[in-house]
Amino acid sequence: MTQTVTGCMIIIGNEILSGRTQDVNLAYLAKALNELGVRMVEARVIPDVEETIIATVNECRHKFDYVFTTGGIGPTHDDITADCIARAFDTELEMHPEVVALIRRREAPPEVMESRLRMARIPVGATLIDNPSSGPPGFQMENVFVMAGVPMVMQAMVSTLDAERIKGSLPVRSRSIGAHLSESQVAVRLREIAQEHPDVDLGSYPYYRGNVYGTNLVMRGTDESELEVMLEKVRQMIIGFGVQPNEE
Repeated sequence: MTQTVTGCMIIIGNEILSGRTQDVNLAYLAKALNELGVRMVEARVIPDVEETIIATVNECRHKFDYVFTTGGIGPTHDDITADCIARAFDTELEMHPEVVALIRRREAPPEVMESRLRMARIPVGATLIDNPSSGPPGFQMENVFVMAGVPMVMQAMVSTLDAERIKGSLPVRSRSIGAHLSESQVAVRLREIAQEHPDVDLGSYPYYRGNVYGTNLVMRGTDESELEVMLEKVRQMIIGFGVQPNEE
């Protein structure tokens, strides 16, 4: 059995919880991590509250192989993620000279520059996460990766993460097949097939299209050959009900 390398995402921001902003980073990060062999197994959305951020980061960094935070590293007073990460790791913030130099390349009035330089405060002992979008970088403390919440910037940071930095396992692959059958019709046989392949996740997802009910069956695992075997079993199950499978 392949050892699963686990990931957890912590989405930080009152604007997400209020509904004013819709998160799109989770889906992007989960797909990128899968290609690096890391399984996203949990995600949390928390407010910009110092004690909540510290407690959540400390819990998750001991529970999962990798933790990824988004949000709260901008230039305003409520961007407190860097402060919280420093406290979680019992260290101090410092003005990182490389980040300071990067920020000062763009001229700005003194009060604007002062705000921007907040983004140069990096916990002592952290390593930087490059930001190809030309803005200030994120940073990494041990197994915790701290990134921007703005999707374009976050995605730029994620693009720099590689196998040298993240030691994953095999990426998860999937197979899917659908049929005009209800979940209750396939439930018993589906359970049997799942038990025959404990290393593969087999899920059923009902749909209603064109006045017809149906179920999509999705198989996810790291072994391509086993996925093919399971797919054929599910295909034969559908045919056994006298229904033509819809393959994607």
